[in-house]
Amino acid sequence: MVGAAGSGKSTLAARLFAPAEILSSDAFRAAIAGDERDQRATGAAFRAIERTLERRLGAGLLTVVDATNVRAGDRRPWVLAANRHGIALVALVLDLPWPTVLAQNAGRGRVVETGVVERHLALLRRTVDRDELRAEGFDVVVILRSTDDVRALTGIDRQPTHPSESTVDRVAKDER
Repeated sequence: MVGAAGSGKSTLAARLFAPAEILSSDAFRAAIAGDERDQRATGAAFRAIERTLERRLGAGLLTVVDATNVRAGDRRPWVLAANRHGIALVALVLDLPWPTVLAQNAGRGRVVETGVVERHLALLRRTVDRDELRAEGFDVVVILRSTDDVRALTGIDRQPTHPSESTVDRVAKDER
């Protein structure tokens, strides 16, 4: 998952994937510090995500990292882990209009400061405009640019990754 805070990554992930398939930075912060908003727990949370991701990918299990992932440095551990295990890497990018993301952020239970969301959006814009995800090694990049795009994403088609026995998600949009 790639997108600014408040863009709907967690909601989309929960709709498309089983809870056990999702490694959420908020959930790991909550497990470590007792509060998903406690940014002091971020380093420990991401180290725990990396360890869990390694174990899951080693077992060939589909795994979704639910975090903003708007900077190349944030995505690098996921890219390296997928490469080590021969797993195809898929990016679901929520590149929604700024007013939509800011409104969604303002209307949720855990509001992130507007300045932080705006920084995320600027970093995301650069990532998308420069096609950085493909350059970093993502095999499939799906960019959702509107709430209609997000709603139209109705499921995934799990297919074996070639040449290993691992799993890759191919995004299946509702063809109706």
